[in-house]
Amino acid sequence: MVTGVKAPCACGARTGNGDQAGTVDPEVKHSIGTRLRRIEGQVRGLQKMIEEERYCADVLMQLSSVQEALRGVGRTLLHNHLKHCVTEAIRTQDPEQTDAMYDELMELMYKNAR
Repeated sequence: MVTGVKAPCACGARTGNGDQAGTVDPEVKHSIGTRLRRIEGQVRGLQKMIEEERYCADVLMQLSSVQEALRGVGRTLLHNHLKHCVTEAIRTQDPEQTDAMYDELMELMYKNAR
């Protein structure tokens, strides 16, 4: 497996200047934005709990909630990536592009499994 190599994106995400998602469903984008703002509020709540020297178990429970919420955002983004970028790259039947996408997908899976 080649690490650090970015697969060419069949949906056009890696054209021009920088990396941008070529296809993100508007509902998914809105949902993720809403979830991230909620998570931001939870993190501010965590900061306040620490400042107020709240009971450690309560802080740990809140921290666990934030981590699960972030994992949920990650699952949503991974689903979008699989649905659009990965599917299109594999459909191109360009062996080099397909291999690069498989490598990228494996790297994402290993990083998410930590």
